[in-house]
Amino acid sequence: MVLNELRDYIASLLEIGRFRDYCPNGVQVEGRAQVLKIASGVTASQRLLEAATAWGADAVLVHHGYFWRGEDAAISGIKKRRVAHLLQHDVSLLAYHLPLDAHAELGNNAQLARRLGFVELGRFGEQDIACHGDLVQPQTLAGLTRHIADTLQREPQVIGEEGRTIRRMAWCTGAAQGYFMQAVELGVDAFLTGEISEQNVHVAEEAGVAFIAAGHHATERYGVQALGEHLAARFALEHRFFDMDVPV
Repeated sequence: MVLNELRDYIASLLEIGRFRDYCPNGVQVEGRAQVLKIASGVTASQRLLEAATAWGADAVLVHHGYFWRGEDAAISGIKKRRVAHLLQHDVSLLAYHLPLDAHAELGNNAQLARRLGFVELGRFGEQDIACHGDLVQPQTLAGLTRHIADTLQREPQVIGEEGRTIRRMAWCTGAAQGYFMQAVELGVDAFLTGEISEQNVHVAEEAGVAFIAAGHHATERYGVQALGEHLAARFALEHRFFDMDVPV
C-alpha cells in the first residue's frame, strides 16, 4: 500500500475536511512510501513509538498525535525525541482527532456505544461529535457502573445515586466534560465521558443527572483499533494495536 494512497483513503473515509480541529489530521510525519504493517495506539508517546518500531511497523496510526494548536511550534525536548525516533526508523505517523471521534461506524463514540449497549438516537456538541440515546436494557446506576468497569477494565468515577434507574444516556469519549450542561438539557439520566472537572460534581448533584468519568484513555481505545482493523481488511495489511495503558 502506498502511503499517500492510504492517507487519501482515510481522509475520504473520515471526511476530515469538514472538521475544524486543534491539530492536523493525516500524515504528521512522513516515513517510507510503502506501508505493509500498521501499528495503532491512542497516543503517539515514546513508549508506543518504540513498541511499534520494534514490531517492524511502517506506519503508526493514533488518535492523539502532535502539533496541537497553541503549543510551542519548536521541535525540541520530548517532541524532538519522538520525531527523531520516527525519522530514524523511516516510519510514518498518521493522526486523526475529531474525525475519529465522530465517525458513525469506526469512531470512538460509536465503538464505545457498541461495547456498552447504548443505542444512539442523536448527536450534539461541537461539530456533532457527542451522542445521546437509550440503554438497550435500563439498569440502576450501580449496575451500569459495574458494566462499564467490566467492559473497560477500569473503575469509573461516578457522581450520582446508585439506585437510580438509567434509561437515557449521553456520552462523548475523552475530555468532553464541558458538554455536561448540554447533556443535562437533553433530559438524560446520565452522562459518560473520560474526565471530570470540579464544577461537574455540583451540576450532577443539583440537576440529578449522573456523571460518569470512565477514563480518557480507556474510552478512546476503540476507534483507532476499529480503523486499523478496517484498513487491514481492505488493503491486506498487517495491523496490531498497542495498548500503552495510562491511569487517567
